[in-house]
Amino acid sequence: MEMRINDRTLLPSLLLLLLVGSGLSLAVGAISIGWRDLFAALAAWGWPGSVEVPEQYALVMGEIRLPRLLLGLIVGGILGLCGAVMQGMFRNPLADPGIIGVSAGAGVGAAVVLVLGGALTAFAGGLLAKVHWLLLPLFASAGGAFTTWLVYRLGDRGKSVVMMLLAGVAINALAGAAIGLLNYIADDRALRDLAMWQLGSLAGANWTAVAVAALVLVPTGVLLWRRAEALNALLLGEAEARHLGVDVARLKRMLIVLTALAMGAAVSAAGMIGFIGLVVPHAVRLLRGPDHVRLLPYSVLAGGLLLVIADVIARTLVAPAEMPVGILTAILGAPFFMFLLWQQRRQIFQ
Repeated sequence: MEMRINDRTLLPSLLLLLLVGSGLSLAVGAISIGWRDLFAALAAWGWPGSVEVPEQYALVMGEIRLPRLLLGLIVGGILGLCGAVMQGMFRNPLADPGIIGVSAGAGVGAAVVLVLGGALTAFAGGLLAKVHWLLLPLFASAGGAFTTWLVYRLGDRGKSVVMMLLAGVAINALAGAAIGLLNYIADDRALRDLAMWQLGSLAGANWTAVAVAALVLVPTGVLLWRRAEALNALLLGEAEARHLGVDVARLKRMLIVLTALAMGAAVSAAGMIGFIGLVVPHAVRLLRGPDHVRLLPYSVLAGGLLLVIADVIARTLVAPAEMPVGILTAILGAPFFMFLLWQQRRQIFQ
């Protein structure tokens, strides 16, 4: 059952929810900051000496909570965007970066850097040492691109749901084994980083991660949005898309590269956070329809909103401890995936 909402209602509603969620994300934590002190702390961090506020408030706001909020918005936006693009490219509502193994492939690339990054930098020397902060997103993007291409080929160019899901199972298993091997050879520090990163968390947010993720999201988002009409044509089938003048092979290569690059940035910044790319595009389609011209930007906004709200819940649910947000999104998303499987069980096994 569809419940269509026009842009004049949906966009202000999403922006209002984003504003409320952002305020909660900035206010909630080990140190509770009231709404009045929240704005004062932001002002004191941005313009030191402009207002009187405890120094720890300004430090917490500017160096911990603000980058965490922005990273959550960006990573959630990337996950929602990539989920919408993959579902359109595969013409299948079950396509999700986590389920079909793309996140796992990106995860292996990132895990290699987390465990072996020091050795790689020492081996390559000079130039690589200066851009070591790029290693994580680059390796993660390479792993994501390879697994996307592999699922695309094994799934009969996205036509076979069963083969696509089986390919995802195999890739996730192989990636799990590779990450397990890296866990085995990691030292104590790398092991802690890897364990936290596998669960998915925004706790390690910093301004460098925010900058890298934003520099990936903005251009890839614009390029993907410019292919929205071609994705609409692809929904009709590859033959129909070709008749409409779409170069299908070139389009799919571009979509694979762009989604892999974006997923690499998301995975390297926040770890393995699943199911946002599955849930968000479905919710947006229900509210606004399948047109990718609107589906893609709304998926970015809704994905950012969902991850920020999930992060707030994860930080307060077991306070003063903190639950990795990837656990919470899996708890919420796995039943939704099973519901989709139940709905489509006849088509899958025909």
